[in-house]
Amino acid sequence: MKKTLIFSDVHLKTGEAHRPDRDAFVSFLRAFPPEEYDRFICLGDLFDFWFEYRHVIFSGCFEALRAFADLRDAGVELHLVCGNHDFWAGRFLRDELGFHIHQGPARLPFGDKSALFVHGDGVNPRDWGYRIYKRFARNPIVVRLFRLIHPDWAMAIAQGVSHGSRTLTRVEDTAHGPEAAAIRAYAKALIARGEADIVGCGHAHAPALEEHPAPSGAGIYLNPGDWRATRSCIVWDGHGFRLQYHGDGRAPAV
Repeated sequence: MKKTLIFSDVHLKTGEAHRPDRDAFVSFLRAFPPEEYDRFICLGDLFDFWFEYRHVIFSGCFEALRAFADLRDAGVELHLVCGNHDFWAGRFLRDELGFHIHQGPARLPFGDKSALFVHGDGVNPRDWGYRIYKRFARNPIVVRLFRLIHPDWAMAIAQGVSHGSRTLTRVEDTAHGPEAAAIRAYAKALIARGEADIVGCGHAHAPALEEHPAPSGAGIYLNPGDWRATRSCIVWDGHGFRLQYHGDGRAPAV
């Protein structure tokens, strides 16, 4: 049985200043051989900003896109559960790279169990501001108007908004921050109600692999964490899940 790789919150950025992160991510993708892995799942925010124009893609992401194309050609199944930075993902990633694009929750099999995957944005019931923004940004009229903006300007606007959002929501310890707590509570509730054997989320920027009480005995909450900051990911080996870190010596990558 082949393995599954799960990661989240890569936040790929364009520009020379962010090339080391992009190069590191490409190395990460190529470290998991297709002869051993048949499924890669990103739980959102693969890009710090992604918007699909009809005839344009962001050149700074080319190497990562090429790595995904190589994985597709090797038979690896690609999944993107859209996050708050890449919910405009669509035709290009789906038709040209073969991604399964999940705009909402995704249910995927893991052996004889099923997993429910969401990014986790909007789960925090106190985050009314983001919920309003999410409805606005996904409005078809807003999307059509945004497409009229030159891609260079659109990227500059998005990076400014992203930086401001991080400044406002930054906490010292993400593992104990309000987003992590809300997402964990959401996952625990789903497991307790028996709605999923496994609940996987991103967005919290806090790696987690936990067992919680379920009607069937125990369920699993997993969060691969903030790839950009911790290089963390989760691997399913056909029998269970393992949280590991790539390239920092804390645990072997493969």
